[in-house]
This record gives sequence, structure tokens and C-alpha cells, in this order.
Amino acid sequence: MDDIILNALKEDIGAGDYSTLSCVPETAQGSAELLVKENGILAGVEVAKRILFLFDATLQMKQVLADGEAVKKGDIAFYLSGSSRSILTVERTLLNVMQRMSGIATQTSEIVQSVSACNVKILDTRKTTPGIRAIEKWAVKIGGGENHRFALYDMIMLKDNHIDFAGGITLAIAKTKAFLKENNLDLKIIVEARDLEEIEKILEHKGIHRILIDNFDYDETKKAVQLIGDFCKTESSGGITLETARKYAECGVDYISSGALTHSVSNMDLSLKAV
Repeated sequence: MDDIILNALKEDIGAGDYSTLSCVPETAQGSAELLVKENGILAGVEVAKRILFLFDATLQMKQVLADGEAVKKGDIAFYLSGSSRSILTVERTLLNVMQRMSGIATQTSEIVQSVSACNVKILDTRKTTPGIRAIEKWAVKIGGGENHRFALYDMIMLKDNHIDFAGGITLAIAKTKAFLKENNLDLKIIVEARDLEEIEKILEHKGIHRILIDNFDYDETKKAVQLIGDFCKTESSGGITLETARKYAECGVDYISSGALTHSVSNMDLSLKAV
């Protein structure tokens, strides 16, 4: 997290915040408030604290609201006080992070609430902004969702291209199990299925953690869930949004993964105002 923050500050400040340095005295002290300008779920307050500490540890935050709280237009999340120069220089980085995280948390919360009557968990994906995945996946958790694998190294996920390049499902699974054994790795295996025939092939192999039912319609998803039964966990994916999540949940899957949680999000409107 510190690496992400420091890189963001370096990217924005560069050789110096000349706008601030040119007109605000070095000794000037000031205060500001974080103003919420639309309804949603607040996220990024804890990251904001770290941003402030890493840039200027003398800045003080008086926190009013916490990550995960429902907010409305006009709410104040926190107050800042300290060096006017520091507040101005850190403003954009702080806002960029909180607006992005709050947008993700809000969209995640909406999808989670839409399936609340069903026994299903909402997952994110790796469809994140390069370099800030940790922040975006944290926002998903704040919004009530769950994190899928973080990256390529913490879970085996055999998708369509893996299967095709490996020579089919049977070979892909066999090679994967051999690789894990040879390298003494204990990783869960998820296998993607494009149709019911591929599911039947996956069911011939033990040790599968989850079958990814990808781009199936509702009727096909119900058939897939019935076919898989208690063999392993099930996950629906493929363009699932707020509008379609409930119908997929009603098909009986254990998980729904949606790239829309992170790749199709409108940032929450927040601003930092001098007071």
C-alpha cells in the first residue's frame, strides 16, 4: 500500500507543487473538510490517513465518518488541519483514491444488496486498474463483496485459452495437478466451462475446487448447477451486472464474479474544501 501511495504522490508532485509554492507562505496554517457530494458508500478513509502520514505526518485528521458507512450529499467525512501547503499538495492524490474507492464500494454494495435474499457471494476479478489493484480490491471488501484471487500466483484458474493451448480440459487438468505436485504447491483449482459438455469432462477429475460457469444463460446455468451438484463449488461469470446478478443468484450458484465492480465504475463525487 505504501508503494502505491508513494508512487501516486511522486506522479502528481514531481519536482514540486509550484502552484502552491508560488503563492502560499511556508508558515501558513489552514484547515479543510472532505465534503461528500452524492449518496453512496464511503471508502478510502484509512488510505487517506496513510497518505497524510507519508506526505506530512504533522497533518491532523478529525474523523467523522468511517469506511463502509452509507453517506449522503452534504455529509462531512473528516476535517484536516495543519500546513496549508501540505493540504493543497496532497489534495488531488487523496481525492483520487477516495473517489475511486467509494465508487467501487458503492457499486459493490448495490450488487450485494440485490442478491441478499440468495445464498451467494459476490466476487471481484483481476479486471482492475494496473498498479492499484490492492486499493480497488480493498474497496470491494468495504462494499460487502469478497475478493477472488489477487493475482496469477495465488490460485490456479484454467480458462478457455489455457484449455485450448493445453490440448483440452483433460490434459489441462492433468498437467496442472502434475505441476503442483512437482513444485510442492498447494493451490486451489478453478476450471472454466463453456458448455455442459465441458462440465461433464471436468466432473471426471477429483480435486477441483470450483467450476466457472462462464457466459451461460439463466436456463443453462440452472442445468449446470444441477449437473455439478455437490461435486464442487460453482461460480457464474461473464458480463454480470447489477441488472442481471439477482437472476444468476437465483440459479443456485455459490459465487458470482463481476468485472463490473472495478472496470465500469463511476467515481463518487467528493471534494476537499478550505474552511
